[in-house]
Amino acid sequence: MALLEIEKLHRNFGGLQAVSDVSFQVESGQIKAVIGPNGAGKTTLFNLISGALAPSSGTVRFRDREIQGRQPHEIAVRGMARTYQNIKMFSGMTALENVMVGCHIQGKAGFLASMLHAPWTWPEEKAIRRQSMELLELLEITDCAHIEATSLAFGQQRAVELGRALAMKPSLLLLDEPAAGLNIYETAEVGRLITRIRDLGVTVLLVEHDMSLVMDISDEIVVLCYGQKIAEDLPAAIQQNPEVIKIYLGE
Repeated sequence: MALLEIEKLHRNFGGLQAVSDVSFQVESGQIKAVIGPNGAGKTTLFNLISGALAPSSGTVRFRDREIQGRQPHEIAVRGMARTYQNIKMFSGMTALENVMVGCHIQGKAGFLASMLHAPWTWPEEKAIRRQSMELLELLEITDCAHIEATSLAFGQQRAVELGRALAMKPSLLLLDEPAAGLNIYETAEVGRLITRIRDLGVTVLLVEHDMSLVMDISDEIVVLCYGQKIAEDLPAAIQQNPEVIKIYLGE
């Protein structure tokens, strides 16, 4: 069953067509990758899906409901979470506290009551702390729980960011270049974590430049070039596609 459906999606910036007539689906339980050279429109596509940008035309349907033009927080509440190419840690907060931020989208206490530490918020806060520690355990970084997140190694910060996104309990997780800035060993670990996340029931759509990672973990791949979809197929077929080879390697 299609969890996410993209139909004839367009986004113009003046005379520039950043995304042009892009259509594809993401099935529940998939790991689906979007690849393409720099400037292909991959991040713009993610911004259109997650609500950071509104499309010029076209449809984004998530869990059988059209969401194009909705605000990011409205889409997040429906069960979509996202990470970014540039890691965004909350400074002055520990790894555990950064993950706890993601849990609060499920909370009932409200901002003011939580800020004032009202007594009736304590049980919820305790449950959020426990859930966040469980996520750090899943990601195998419990030893980082009480260390300020911005002081962690780059790969550990990636794992914290994944934990914060998972704390929102998404059905769909958008990962924008999760291996960016990582070495070969950290990249392999991220691939293992993404596969584990999928196995826990979270569908994954990722943008990634590391082709080894993409080919290892993806069920299907969409290829963009100058804002247009030029291919969509299984990894083995994408590797043999002449048009895909051309845009990556030249004539």
